[in-house]
Amino acid sequence: MCGIVGVHGIDRAAEVVFLGLYALQHRGQEAAGICSMEDGHAWLHKATGLVVEGFDDAAIRALPGRTALGHSRYSTAGGAGLVNAQPILARYHRGDLAVVHNGNLTNARVLRAELEREGALFQTTVDTEVIVHLIARSREDTIDAKIRDALSHLIGAFSVIITVGETMYVARDPWGFRPLVLGRARGGWVAASETCALDLIGGRIACEPAPGEILKISGESVETLPSLEPALSPAPCIFELVYFARPDSHVWGVSVDRARRAFGRQLAREHGVDADCVFSVPDSSNSAALGFSEESGVPYELGLIRNHYVGRTFINPTQKGRDFAVRIKYNAVREVIDGRRVVVVDDSLVRGTTSRGLIAMIREAGAREIHFRVASPPVISPCYYGIDMPTKEELIGARKSVPEIQRHLAVDSLGYLSLEGMHAAVAEHGPFCDACFSANYRAPLIDIEEGMPANSRC
Repeated sequence: MCGIVGVHGIDRAAEVVFLGLYALQHRGQEAAGICSMEDGHAWLHKATGLVVEGFDDAAIRALPGRTALGHSRYSTAGGAGLVNAQPILARYHRGDLAVVHNGNLTNARVLRAELEREGALFQTTVDTEVIVHLIARSREDTIDAKIRDALSHLIGAFSVIITVGETMYVARDPWGFRPLVLGRARGGWVAASETCALDLIGGRIACEPAPGEILKISGESVETLPSLEPALSPAPCIFELVYFARPDSHVWGVSVDRARRAFGRQLAREHGVDADCVFSVPDSSNSAALGFSEESGVPYELGLIRNHYVGRTFINPTQKGRDFAVRIKYNAVREVIDGRRVVVVDDSLVRGTTSRGLIAMIREAGAREIHFRVASPPVISPCYYGIDMPTKEELIGARKSVPEIQRHLAVDSLGYLSLEGMHAAVAEHGPFCDACFSANYRAPLIDIEEGMPANSRC
């Protein structure tokens, strides 16, 4: 999963991209990159870690121009390392070409093998580089047609921003798996994974590219190029609403906060319980817990506090017994919990390791009863469309029944939102892809079908 931003027609475009990536930091913390364009020439800076760690004033000033694009990375294909950080840049005879991509291509390995047989030399192991080679090798006459031709060969999830010289292209796959919006800001154009990036820079939404749509942005004009072949049915990822997107964003015209509250209300209808208070596993579950409280009438409390200053890595001291990583990230509020019957709401349950440690912490804080509620169905299958998920063997929902998970977590009761209830809560905005909950994969998994070694961390 990644965050992408593209800016066209704005002074100090790289600075605007930096701010957009800062707003999208939740979509990737492994590495970040910004590429700017001026007079057809590209300047590129990449760094590992958080955006703010890799881009100081000097780095941003060294990226001139009124067109730029950026990427914050959470590796889902190709592995970690700065060499695989985006944007991918190529010195192209029609103007320097740069690409940023959010998603996961399910035929990337097949395409790469074909390109390598034809003599293509790859500099990275990420699926995004395939797009660059397809553009360069297209036999179409115009760059517009070359880009459409290249994208037409891709299967799977891709929201992409491409710059050729100072012209910017924005496109989504025919299924529309990953979010992407186009907005106006400071007299120019900004494309971003989520609307929270527009909010930070004072922009406003102009449109949301439709599944399969390709937009060309040059000067003040936005031109719609011939669309990609449509999928049988659009399939935006429902897990974006469950967990990944920021609650203050709108994706696919949906308020993420309101969607999560709807999940919580439906969860309360399906798995209500007599309790003294309800609280979330912060922060992604806050809205669902509020919805559960609103529907059930059980008072909402702050029972767990999250330490927001914990980085992705830390020195893990040698300590047997309790999961020390959980204690570094969370702390229980004893005054809320002690002697009470509590409902703990989480957005999803993937491996179950963090949840088990949290339950033990809540028990130690004096909870009389713990009723665990999950605002999504059991995760039973890996995602191959761009959400980082473990292998099927690591998914607790694929290995254990709900009663077995309840015993594993050591809770008094466990309730998952039903698959039907999840879809019903946001039915007016669907249909959605729910492959991680149902194993119903919308786009063909070509690499797996061809026996290629597939990356299970999608």
